[in-house]
Amino acid sequence: MSYYRYHVFFCINQREGGARCCNDCGAQALRDYAKQRIKSLKQSGKNNIRVNNAGCLDRCDEGPVIVIYPDEIWYTYVDQEDIDEIIDEYLMKGNVVERLKI
Repeated sequence: MSYYRYHVFFCINQREGGARCCNDCGAQALRDYAKQRIKSLKQSGKNNIRVNNAGCLDRCDEGPVIVIYPDEIWYTYVDQEDIDEIIDEYLMKGNVVERLKI
């Protein structure tokens, strides 16, 4: 059994020289929001959900991106509403959010 039910990795990479990257799309702020929301739902920690920073996940052209383990589900997002939908539908209910899946 996995230590966490879900382990959510947010790419927060910042590339130099103007190359497209997730952090240019507000990835750090939305990762911080997701982490706080999971805590407020009392879903963080062992046997629950862990939200982490990740370096480059090498999918910048589809970004910003997150990957959720152990299911290896990849999502893109635009705003807080997308993050809420991923939390509410996938992390809380187990329903894949097809419109955000990459």
